Amino acid sequence: MTANVITLNHTDNLDTAERLFKANNIRHIPVVSGEEIIGMLSYTDLLRISFADAAFEEEENVETVVYNMFTIEQVMAKNLISVSSQTTIKDAAEILAKKEFHALPVVDNEKLVGILTTTDLINYLLDQY
Repeated sequence: MTANVITLNHTDNLDTAERLFKANNIRHIPVVSGEEIIGMLSYTDLLRISFADAAFEEEENVETVVYNMFTIEQVMAKNLISVSSQTTIKDAAEILAKKEFHALPVVDNEKLVGILTTTDLINYLLDQY
């Protein structure tokens, strides 16, 4: 689990999201409204909309044009499954294996305390050997 979570506010724009993804070399960012987590934005979500409109192919700033057409809330995943810091690694791995996402927000007492990704699980397994 990563405890120092980088978050986006639901009012941020997609350019801000892209800068955070690239600057921190991450692929998932929880989206918050105040203290409440309301969604998860993945880098794949951004890539999906960046290539969605071929009409802007010759544009230098294709991402900026497309990003201005959407809000974070329109692009983020909303129906999140979260785990607590007390969830076992096995249980978290089972959730990730059965669902179509690669990150779980870690929430204790309705507060975001971390994020668990498939990369975290792989690193944990590697540490065991």
